[in-house]
Amino acid sequence: MAFSEGFIAAAYIVAAVLFILALGGLSGQEKAKRAIWYGIAGMFLAVVAAIGSAGEQIVVLALMLTLGGIGGWFVANRVQMTQMPELMAGFHSLVGLAAVFIGVSADLEMNRALSAFQTGVADQLSGFALIIAAKTPLELKILKVELFLGIFIGAITFTGSVVAYGKLSGRLSSGALTLPGRHAINSAAILMCLGLGYLYQGDAGLWSMLLVTLIAGAMGAHLIAGIGGADMPVVVSMLNSYSGWAAAAIGFTLGNDLLIVTGALVGSSGAILSYIMCKGMNRSFASVILGGWGGEGQVSASVEGEMKAIDAADAAQALSDADSVIIVPGYGMAVAQAQAAVSELTKRLGAKGKKVRFAIHPVAGRLPGHMNVLLAEAKVPYDNVVEMEEINDDFPLTDVVIVIGANDIVNPAAQEDPQSPIAGMPVLEVWKSSLVLVLKRGAGTGYSGIENPLFFKDNTSMLYGDAKDSMNEILAELG
Repeated sequence: MAFSEGFIAAAYIVAAVLFILALGGLSGQEKAKRAIWYGIAGMFLAVVAAIGSAGEQIVVLALMLTLGGIGGWFVANRVQMTQMPELMAGFHSLVGLAAVFIGVSADLEMNRALSAFQTGVADQLSGFALIIAAKTPLELKILKVELFLGIFIGAITFTGSVVAYGKLSGRLSSGALTLPGRHAINSAAILMCLGLGYLYQGDAGLWSMLLVTLIAGAMGAHLIAGIGGADMPVVVSMLNSYSGWAAAAIGFTLGNDLLIVTGALVGSSGAILSYIMCKGMNRSFASVILGGWGGEGQVSASVEGEMKAIDAADAAQALSDADSVIIVPGYGMAVAQAQAAVSELTKRLGAKGKKVRFAIHPVAGRLPGHMNVLLAEAKVPYDNVVEMEEINDDFPLTDVVIVIGANDIVNPAAQEDPQSPIAGMPVLEVWKSSLVLVLKRGAGTGYSGIENPLFFKDNTSMLYGDAKDSMNEILAELG
């Protein structure tokens, strides 16, 4: 099967438009499902066009598509909603690795094409090698810049995503790795890569790019290792941006317009989202990108006092007596798969004439929009889901706030302790309500390891145990 260049170009344009519509639709929960279908349609069209332009490589391409499709289907059927953050990090790592492989392969093809051109057998070339042989010296220099950028960004994305996967899945410590002189190490690595890139423009061969791969890979792992658990939602978004730019660099190398457009869309949208999330956490965008630059010296203060435990019967009674309730979901809700029970609680309280809403922090969970997805899955009405900026002023007028497995996003230390690692971060001011019910597995700190004074306040009661079990016990008491 072979398509004309005009058809392929048209298919790529339509696919790019569908991708733009998909990104735009993800801005609201009501349009998200339709947006996903736009993305699926765009990707299907892009794959069909790619198959039609494969030429003699169609067998290899078909084999790769089959293996990738089987692998994707297998992973999609096994992954749990709680594993989505690390799944995204895993996907980003594959994009980065692909950029490195394509960069190395393109360099080999470039040398083969130039050798064939010099020996007068260029007519035996085909595909990408033939395109390279027709380039001018200036175009070859530009191609080398593209190869360098693809390999450099790809290596950082690959190893950084692997470390992020390890942190998100609990295989690595969520704490920040703070080596002595870590910023000097990162700066030296960048300068070394730039120097090797300059040599590559001259007579240096593939060895220089292999060294860039090793140095950039080590730097990527070090950068993400230096970012603590509290900032991991930003890291996921940032790596998404990196993978986009790596894909765009691949597109320039291969002369694929759709890959350039798609990579630029992913890269720019990921960067914008990372900036928005940093602003929502009062973080420096440059600080997070550079592995926590400027974050030294911050420690979490110890908290004096005791946590007060409560049982399901007393919690149910407090909800029965309340007129207004706000629910703050966190990663603990995702781990316990408690969203369905939470949705049922919302329905029962609403049926009794109580005002029930959900307060969503920009970085709740470990993935941008994580809580929104879970609540939508549980059929929670969109109108009941409110962003932090719109609901924070309502807490003093709220009878009961239910915090489900959240830590940093409801931590008053962000406002009260200038030495806290999350100092200055905008948080949901739940402690201003009449009563705070915290559903938590145990008395320990959260994923980021930061102590939370909220748990020790006089108007806070702790309901220990699995969030789903606790919710079901409250539902049973409510009747």
